[in-house]
Amino acid sequence: MTYPPRHPKPRLESLSDLIFGLALSIGTISLIARLPKGPAEIVFDIVQFGFSFVILISVWMWYTSIMSVLPVEDRTTTVLNLLMLFLVSIEPYLFYLNVTYDLTDHVLLLDAASIIYALDMAGLMAILALFTHQLTIEEKKLLPDDSLTRYKRMRTNFLISAVLFAVTILPVFWTLRIQDTPLRFFLWFAPFVVPLMTRVLRGE
Repeated sequence: MTYPPRHPKPRLESLSDLIFGLALSIGTISLIARLPKGPAEIVFDIVQFGFSFVILISVWMWYTSIMSVLPVEDRTTTVLNLLMLFLVSIEPYLFYLNVTYDLTDHVLLLDAASIIYALDMAGLMAILALFTHQLTIEEKKLLPDDSLTRYKRMRTNFLISAVLFAVTILPVFWTLRIQDTPLRFFLWFAPFVVPLMTRVLRGE
């Protein structure tokens, strides 16, 4: 049985590469927008940028892997693509707000910015889950049988990640704190740590 070959989509891929590139550039600009007050702040700023960088690179790698197989042949898929690129483009701005506002002078603004950021990431994960689900529909024959399990696992991870990000907007995750930092911020690492730990435990 033959399967559709991976095929290029020059216009969509060019646009997505441009958006991801701009998002990464904006994140870099945010580093130089404020001068650090000491060596510790330099390290802290780089670590913060690294988190956003890992998010964008991870989403880009997942997205390109999925879209190299998934045909863009209907309006719904195209709209979801554009929506995802919009969510990607505003991620650096929302992330910058979260690392700029502080709990002392901007409590309400930081709370609002963190909620919107969590919803942005939940939307990204949900769209990736929808795209991956399209690949796992066996009737479409988009993937060889030996790849279905891996992509179904990816779909599940994306859905869990979307739910985790969405759940963090609940007030309880803002009220509960670890060393005066809302638990919401720590939970944002879970969608990226859990799949990695799962792969390690499976010996992949």
